[in-house]
Formats: sequence, C-alpha cells, structure tokens
Amino acid sequence: MEIRLASAPGEIRVALLKDDALLDAALWRPGAPDGWGDVHIVRITAHAPALGGAFVELAGPACTGFMKGRRLPPEGSLVRAQVTRAAQNGKGLRLRALPWPDGLETGTAPRRLTPGPTPLDDILALAPSDCPILTDSAALAARLPPRLHARLHRVSHSFDEVLEADWAALTSPDAQVGPLTAHITPTHALTAIDLDAHQTPDFAANLACFGPLLREIRLRNLSGTILIDPAGVRSSKRPALVPFLRKAADGEQDPLQPRITGITPGGLLEMTRPRHRAPLHELYASPHGQGLAILQRIASEGLKGDRLHAPPAIIRSLEADSVALEDLFHLTGQRLTLHSHPVSPSPCWSLS
Repeated sequence: MEIRLASAPGEIRVALLKDDALLDAALWRPGAPDGWGDVHIVRITAHAPALGGAFVELAGPACTGFMKGRRLPPEGSLVRAQVTRAAQNGKGLRLRALPWPDGLETGTAPRRLTPGPTPLDDILALAPSDCPILTDSAALAARLPPRLHARLHRVSHSFDEVLEADWAALTSPDAQVGPLTAHITPTHALTAIDLDAHQTPDFAANLACFGPLLREIRLRNLSGTILIDPAGVRSSKRPALVPFLRKAADGEQDPLQPRITGITPGGLLEMTRPRHRAPLHELYASPHGQGLAILQRIASEGLKGDRLHAPPAIIRSLEADSVALEDLFHLTGQRLTLHSHPVSPSPCWSLS
C-alpha cells in the first residue's frame, strides 16, 4: 500500500492505493475542518422532545448542533459531547453526550476540548504503520505531523495521469461498475442508484457489479439510505440478489460497515451507510468547494489580479478558511482581497 497526497490552495487530496488501484479517498481542508470527532463542552439551548434530543451551542460564531438523547439536562446546562456527524445534506452538526470525567472544570461557556481526526488520519488508520506517504509539495510535507516525516517520499508528481483520471471520475454522476453503468443521484432524503447496461443485462451481470459498486460508494463517501435499482432482473427474482450484495459488502471491508437491509416492496435493493463526513460531491458543490476551485484555477492558469469578486456565500466561506488564501499567496505571490457581489449569470466570479 501507499498514500499519495496532492495539494492545492486550501485543499489536499488523499489517495490510498493498493497494487496501483484506488482503495480509498479523502478530501482534507486544513483551514476549514468539518469537526467530525471533536469533543466539546456545549450548552443546551432548546429541548426538542419530538426529535428525541436538544439543540446545542458550540464554541465559535453561530455554531450550533443537535444532540440526541431523551434524558438530557435542563436548558442552559453545559454538557460534554462529541461530534458524530459533520454538517451535511443541509443539516448541522450531530453530537452525542459523553460522561463528565473527574477533574474537568465546567467553566462558564462552550469550548472545544480536543480536535477529532483529520481525513488524512482516517486514511492512515486503514494503512500499515510503515506505509509510505508520497507528495510532490515541500510545503505540504512541512505541514504534516513530525511523526510522519520518516515515511515521507518526495516525488515529481504524486498524482499521475491514471490517478488524476480515477479521481475525476468520482465527481461524475455516472460510474462504470463491472459490466454495468451506475447512474448516481443524491437527494436530501437518500441516494438513488440506477444500474444500466448497453446490452441486455442478466442476473449474473448484477452480481458482477456489486463489488465495484460498493467500492464506488466508499470512494465517493455516499451515506445514509442508498437504494439500488438492479438492471434487467424481474421483480420476483430481485430478493435473491440480497445475499450476494451482503457477501460483496463483507468482501469490500468498508470501515463504515454498511448494512444491507433487504429489498423494498418496489423491488429496490436497500442499504444504509453511516453518515460521518460529508460526501465528496457535496464537498465540491458547496460554496467553500466552489471558492477553493476558483483559487485553484487562479493558481493553475496563472490568472492575475488582487481583488476577487464572487457571490456572498463563496466569499464568506473563503473568509472562514484560515489556510486557503495563504496557500495561494505562497504558491503565486498574489495577496487577494475578497469582495462580495450579488449572484449573477455565469461566470459568477471575476478577478481584477
């Protein structure tokens, strides 16, 4: 195995390879961590019995979340809690209450106690302790924890053409999964996957696609409820696909351990995968993702200017990122000032 890191302003792509095949992927944005795994002291602001929990206030400007629990302390109380789901799918942080350890002072306001793992830490946990880490950026190498320095190897291109193509394919709504094509449609409630084929598919073709499909789900970090419409299999035979999908899920050894729940009355295969971090498509489509894409284009195309004009949501996301603009400055020498303008037809941003 080997880990490859490719850096751009505000963003690091992390790829875990085994025998030159992409096994897992993560997007790390050091200046805007998603908070997953953080341990906080939070304040309960409002109980929500109908939702089975309470809304809480975290440290930071306008930082709120929801904590599950039927027997939580009164409103105004401070509670120790851990983030179990990053903000995603239009919903904020999800937390769970933790016991209060001896010796920990209560304090008077919410505060973060310990940060959670980074997306790089997630990938490191899947690899052997001596797995080499390849990067083509001296600045990125210096940013990594000292404990990793002995494993670092400088290369001319950490992402070759094949790996770049594999990564780019993860942003497409379509994926080739064995003999079939998966059309992937995320919604707020669930992710729908329609399996299709250029020729008449059969039962065996669906079985052959299950391994690659589950790998695609893992690489894209799709989560929540996932419904799969098999290709060319009559409704009466679709329940027979379930044990094969379960076997394929066991073979993929996904660290999030997706659960194959069965078949819906309409004949769709149903599975659930825990929501931890936001999926890849959401990270790229978010205002922050769009803002970083602008900075990356400025750097890669050598665009000149020191005033970036963009819609307010994009500007706010870049202002909240403590790293991205500095990365651009160290890479290009350009010190940008940010200016909001109303949303307008494409292109939505300009440099002057």
